[in-house]
Amino acid sequence: MRFEFGFYSSLLLIFFVHGLVYGILLLRKAQKNNSASDNWLAFFLFLCILYIAPWMLGFAGWYDNQPYRDVIFYVPFQHLFLIGPAVFFYVQTLLNPSFTFRKKDYWHFLPGLLYLAYALLMFVTDKFILKRYYFLEDGSDRDFDSWYQLTGFVSMLFYFIYSLRYYHLFKQLMLQVVSYAETLNFNWVRNFLIAFLLMLGIKCFFMIGNLFPAFSKYSYWGSWWQYFSFAVVFYYIAITGYSNAIETKISFKLNLLQQKSPLLLLHPGTVNKETFEVTEDAEYVEIGSLGGMPQEEALLLQGWKQKVSELLETERLYEDPELSLTQLARQLQTNPSFLSKIINQGFGINFNDFINQYRVEAMKQQLILGEQKKQTLLGIAYDCGFNSKATFNRSFKKATGLSPKDWIEKNV
Repeated sequence: MRFEFGFYSSLLLIFFVHGLVYGILLLRKAQKNNSASDNWLAFFLFLCILYIAPWMLGFAGWYDNQPYRDVIFYVPFQHLFLIGPAVFFYVQTLLNPSFTFRKKDYWHFLPGLLYLAYALLMFVTDKFILKRYYFLEDGSDRDFDSWYQLTGFVSMLFYFIYSLRYYHLFKQLMLQVVSYAETLNFNWVRNFLIAFLLMLGIKCFFMIGNLFPAFSKYSYWGSWWQYFSFAVVFYYIAITGYSNAIETKISFKLNLLQQKSPLLLLHPGTVNKETFEVTEDAEYVEIGSLGGMPQEEALLLQGWKQKVSELLETERLYEDPELSLTQLARQLQTNPSFLSKIINQGFGINFNDFINQYRVEAMKQQLILGEQKKQTLLGIAYDCGFNSKATFNRSFKKATGLSPKDWIEKNV
């Protein structure tokens, strides 16, 4: 097979091969760990290496020699309508253990499948029906038609925004239902979305640049830098994504199209695996700012506030580092939705910060008693329910305005 090794072709070949290897490794990892997210990331990487293939092969001599020229022209390498959905479903499988790809989700891939059908139509028409160049009469690769590049970019941008909203709502949900939300904000998901945004930025820069004659004059050689930059970014995604070990425990269901979406908190057995319908055992909890409570509930607000405070103080439930809204609601013999309203409206704070306030107060009491002389500050923090140094330091400073050491110097 023809391949002219040079500066431009060889550099892209390195990224192409490494992306392929990481994609295969992710597939093996997915099979071993039964991990849907690794499957989606592998799919994304395969789309990325196909994206850079035309420029790699073009500089390797394929555009100037047959039958390689026809391969580049008739084989759709740039699947712009598939990249966005791959990102969106990857983010969902990372954050939501209850997410299952269903039949209705296939519509996300319909534009990509239609483009594949369009490529097949061109090939059959030119090679078997007319037996001459018709669709490719102008000698241009249809993958780089302006309409396709522009609509493909819009598609990827749409799914980036969709994924970003999903991640943003996820963080809001965790603040409402668990007392260890800081450890669930998953830096990798954030970094992955930033990397994908960088990919979009690179593409946007060159698309705008090609509108200017001075820039477009060097479009062929200059555009190589677009694909090289794109390759560097997806190489980072491949390495970091392969080593990622995110494990989520909180299952939920939400509607991304609503401005204020309700969190549907799913417990084991609340989803029918055959019909994917949610049973009545699931609990609804509001996300973000809550509306007014019914009058009869508002009258009970003060009594419930006292119940919640007494339970936490007497049973010291906050010492459980994995305390959740559902667990506390079970102890109070109420439902998570009502308890969430009590905490948000009664105490004016989300569940995560509410529990961490108790932990900070417990920590302060231990410091006043001189416990820091017997063990480390982090050891005391763990005894009070914190499960990470970063969460402890952030919560303590948020509640007191001082770092633990500064607070000790001032108050002990």
